[in-house]
Amino acid sequence: MQRVSLETLAADLRLAARNLTRQLRRTLLALLTLVGGIVAYLIAGGFIEWIFHDMRESTIHAQLGHIQIVRPGFLREGGADPYRYMLPAGEENKLAATDPRIVTVAPRLAFSGLASLGDSTISFVGEGIDPEREAPISRAMTIVEGKDLQACPDGRCAILGEGLAGNLGVRPGQSVVLLGTTATGSLNAVELLVTGIFATKTQAYDDTVLRVPIGAARELMRVEGSTTWVVLLSDTPDTADVAAGLAARLPGDEYEIVLWSELADFYNKTVELFSRQVGVVRLLIALIVVLSITNTLSMAVIERTNEIGTSMAIGVPRRGILRLFLWEGALLGLAGGVLGVALGFVLGEAISAIGIPMPPPPGMARGYIGQIAIPPSLALDGFLLAFVTTLAASVFPAWKASRMNIVDALRHQR
Repeated sequence: MQRVSLETLAADLRLAARNLTRQLRRTLLALLTLVGGIVAYLIAGGFIEWIFHDMRESTIHAQLGHIQIVRPGFLREGGADPYRYMLPAGEENKLAATDPRIVTVAPRLAFSGLASLGDSTISFVGEGIDPEREAPISRAMTIVEGKDLQACPDGRCAILGEGLAGNLGVRPGQSVVLLGTTATGSLNAVELLVTGIFATKTQAYDDTVLRVPIGAARELMRVEGSTTWVVLLSDTPDTADVAAGLAARLPGDEYEIVLWSELADFYNKTVELFSRQVGVVRLLIALIVVLSITNTLSMAVIERTNEIGTSMAIGVPRRGILRLFLWEGALLGLAGGVLGVALGFVLGEAISAIGIPMPPPPGMARGYIGQIAIPPSLALDGFLLAFVTTLAASVFPAWKASRMNIVDALRHQR
C-alpha cells in the first residue's frame, strides 16, 4: 500500500482550503447550517443538563441525602411496621469521623398518624429529625412562612409542608395535635407548636409531610433510636466510593447501604425520558448536516468535473481525488464544530445570565428560572457531531469524484 508523505498531505490540505473559498457563498451556507445545528444541540442539551443537575441536587438536599443507612429489609417491608427495623440511638455519631468527605450524618425517625386543628383532621407522614444535623441536608427546602425547627429551643415544634398546612388550615403560631399508633400498638398524642411552613420542588411531598424534632417523634411513638441515618457528602460524585467504604465498616447483616439514586424514582425516569429526547435531537441534527454537506460537495463535484478530469489526466491518482474531497469535508466539519461550540458557550452564558422563566412542571408546586449548563462532555459531543457527520457526508461525493471516467470528465459541458 502506497504511503502518503507529509508534503503531499500538506499540499492536499492547502488545496482543500482553497477549494472551499472558491465557492464562498455555498461554503458559508453549509457552515451556517452546521453551526446552527450544533448551537441548537448544545442549547437544548445544556438546558436538559441543567435540569438534571438542579433536580439531582434538589432531591439530595431536600429529602434523600447522598446515602441512607437502614436495617436490611426496611425499604421493602418497613412501611407496615417501621419499628421492627430501628437503628440504635447515638451510633450514627461515629460515622461522621470515618471519612472527611462526610459532611453530616443525621438520624431520622419515620412515623405517620393524624394531625388535628380544631375540627379539622388530616392524615400525615412524619419525619423526626435532628434540626442541627439536618440543616445542611435540607438546604433546598424553603421555609415559605415562619421559621425552621432550629428556632425551636424546647423541641416541641413542627413544620408542615405547604400543601398539608393549607389542607389543615394551619398557620405558624398555632398548635396542632398529632395522634399516632405507638410501637406497641397503643394510641398516643402530642401537642406541638407550628413554627413554619416549608416547600420543596415535589408537590406530593409538600402535600403529606410534616417534620418534628426527633425527640418529639420518639415521645409520640414511644421508641428510642431512628429508622434511617442520612449521610450528606461534600461532593455528589464521591457517593459510590464513600458508600463502599461504609459498607466495608458496617456489618452487612445489620446495616443496608442505599444510594440516593436507588430511591429517586422520579429523577431516574426523568433522566431516561430527557436523554432519549436529546438522542432524537442529535439524530435529527446529524441528518440535516449530512444532507447539507452532501449537497454542497456534490454540487462542487459537478462544477469541477472538467478540473477533476484534467487532474487525473496529468497523473493525479484516484485516491488523491478521493483524499482531496475528504479533506474538504474534514475542514468544513472542523470549522463548523469549533465555531458551533464557541457560539454555543457564548449563547449559553448569555441565556443563563438572563434566565429562562419556566412554569411548574407536573408533580411540582412552583415554577423556576432555568439556565444553560454545557459541561465539557456535551461540548465534545457537539464537536464530534459536527466533525464526524460532515466527514461521513463527504464520503459519497468524494467517492463519486474519484470514480469518474477521465475522457467523460474532460468532455463535460463541451
